[in-house]
Amino acid sequence: MTHLKLSSLLEKRGPIKKIGVIGMGYVGIPAAALFADAPCFEKVYGFQRDSPTSGYKVAMLNRGESPLKGEEPGLEDLLKKVVSAKKFECTSDFSKISELDAVALSIQTPFLNKKDLLPDFSALFEGVRNVGRYLKPGMLVVLESTITPGTTAGIAREILEKESGLVAGVDFALAHAPERVMVGRLIRNIREHDRIVGGIDDVSTKRATELYAPILTIGKVIPMSATAAEVTKTAENTFRDLQIAAINELALYCEAMGINVYDVRTGVDSLKGDGITRAMLWPGAGVGGHCLTKDTYHLERGVQVLGKDLLDYPAGEPSLYVLARHINDFMPRHMLTLTKQGLERVNKPLKGAKIALLGWAFIANSDDARDPPSETYRDLVLEAGASVTIHDPWVESYPGITLERDVSHVLKSADVVVVMTGHDMYKKPTADQIKALTGKDHPVIIDGRNVIDPDAFISAGFVYKGIGRGDKNGHAIR
Repeated sequence: MTHLKLSSLLEKRGPIKKIGVIGMGYVGIPAAALFADAPCFEKVYGFQRDSPTSGYKVAMLNRGESPLKGEEPGLEDLLKKVVSAKKFECTSDFSKISELDAVALSIQTPFLNKKDLLPDFSALFEGVRNVGRYLKPGMLVVLESTITPGTTAGIAREILEKESGLVAGVDFALAHAPERVMVGRLIRNIREHDRIVGGIDDVSTKRATELYAPILTIGKVIPMSATAAEVTKTAENTFRDLQIAAINELALYCEAMGINVYDVRTGVDSLKGDGITRAMLWPGAGVGGHCLTKDTYHLERGVQVLGKDLLDYPAGEPSLYVLARHINDFMPRHMLTLTKQGLERVNKPLKGAKIALLGWAFIANSDDARDPPSETYRDLVLEAGASVTIHDPWVESYPGITLERDVSHVLKSADVVVVMTGHDMYKKPTADQIKALTGKDHPVIIDGRNVIDPDAFISAGFVYKGIGRGDKNGHAIR
């Protein structure tokens, strides 16, 4: 009976025509623009709270301007197109939800405390409550946010039913379709990546498939249950984090053994053939961003809640996934160790040293500064008594941090130059140019992203330290 009533309501409502996307961030903006660009959809509303910190996005988006900085190919052109066509509008009036056929929520889901696995769903659940208040029979609600397994069919469903007086799977469709995007390639990722779609029942899955299929190009929809979709998303990010931890640990080993991790990586990565998977990621100064730094904990919480007393695992052994997370969290601390070692080679203490920190965003050529490893490094060196000036070409502001716009000013008189982000612009200055700005005979350079040529800097008189560069880190000072 449940499926029959919902099927009847959806059939009566007809094809999806009007869509809402709640949360105008790195996920919601490109998703809304792509929905609006699809010929089969008539109108898309982007919902953004009129708050002191993010209310400005409403006017910008309604001018066809992207509030996201950094390089996002195709996004601003697409926004201009859909705004001009009057197919997209950003609003803070959540009552418009009642006019829609489908609503997608793209709201961040951080953790209050990762140690006790308590997620902070306050923003997401506020969005869910807003949807519930205006929910009408026959509508589709989709959670795109990465969430702890069990959330869609559990508390999210409960909130929607309580606020609306309707029943999920009977009066409205409910699904989880997790985003799978990386900043710098948002539009391409949404179009080309396969889309995981998991409804709380078959009818919900089918309706959510109807929503996402039109915006895919080479990607296809992969249907499953809502909980399986939640596990898929948290697991794929956990596996990526695990892969990064593996290469980061290998980099630390290579430093200790005096060899180049990039030579080893090239060798291992070259092994290809049927059934062989040896693809390796890249080591670096740390893992940041909203996803990888938390999604392992969503997966861990999911198994502790849904699999309580059922998990068979080696007694007393830590989670492999959480251990990987700890290794990646350690990398900014390793950057501190390299900094100390570099200064020791020129007989300078860390206390009192002037550090030029290049890059605040967690990923190259982007303004995404959520959970940046640069912040951990900065806090550590300030605690040790050093002074730090910070440059980033894309990040305009960050709470409690002064970001300099002139890289020459940041490099002036620096004892140590620390590359934390692999922005393209940091690959351009020559060793001689940087050395002249520091005014030091033997400035120290710490390369956390493999963006400079060690030999060129060593030849110019720098003391070089790089992650995974055991072949160079003990070089003679020239």
